[in-house]
Amino acid sequence: MIRSALALTLVLAAGSAAAQEARTPSHCIAIAEADPGIEYLHKASWQAPIEEYGVRIRYIAHASFLIRTEGGINAVTDFTGFIGNTTMIPDVVTMNHAHSSHWTPSPDPAIPNVLPGWSGETGEPVDHHLDLGEMLVRNVSTDIRSAFGDREENGNSIFVFETAGLCIAHLGHLHHEPNDQQYAALGRADVLMVPVDGGYTMSREAMIRVVDRLKSSIVIPMHWFGPYALEDFLDGVSDHWAIERTGSSTLDVSLRTLPSRRTVMVLEPEFLTDE
Repeated sequence: MIRSALALTLVLAAGSAAAQEARTPSHCIAIAEADPGIEYLHKASWQAPIEEYGVRIRYIAHASFLIRTEGGINAVTDFTGFIGNTTMIPDVVTMNHAHSSHWTPSPDPAIPNVLPGWSGETGEPVDHHLDLGEMLVRNVSTDIRSAFGDREENGNSIFVFETAGLCIAHLGHLHHEPNDQQYAALGRADVLMVPVDGGYTMSREAMIRVVDRLKSSIVIPMHWFGPYALEDFLDGVSDHWAIERTGSSTLDVSLRTLPSRRTVMVLEPEFLTDE
């Protein structure tokens, strides 16, 4: 019996090590030194092969993005229950409950990992640390404003996706600048999805400070409700950061292709459609 237990322990340890080796370690706390220039796809299918050591980001709608790894792991942010005319079942979905456009009360039971970003009645921060081998998903809790202007503690999460050596962070429905403890927990965000509505979440000036503090190389605007809000944000940051209008809903990125200058990559929302 002792031999059997020892053998099982070795097998589990080997499996855990293999899972860790499958994911290129991220450098959330480190400063990236990458070649200048960013590569992205125009009109590329979200199902097309991904380059080695790369990751694909597809803007679906509002605050929902598909993050797809080279090995085919699919994560969807701020999942509302509908991502398009597709049979794909995400491996993991994250949700925030500030509004119905950021969550669903009835996610498909076939989704193996559903991660709510709010604490519920307890008021305690949720703590997600989901290791899928090629992707690690974790969160940092933040507060939000309630419907009547009060503060709801731990009502939102900034979700971080570590894959292909990159840290990809989604601010969710962030209503305040993170404190020092939250910044420390987040580390660096190479790619950052940022709400740019200018009022429903945070002011443009506050968002600029958040992006600067997280040392993000790529900023992807979301939660903009219409072209006016988006253009207002772009006008406000054009003196500080480069602007790239991709004309596409899809962005392929890797450590090698991170831009040397902070760049706003404007993606066009588009629901998923199978080939």
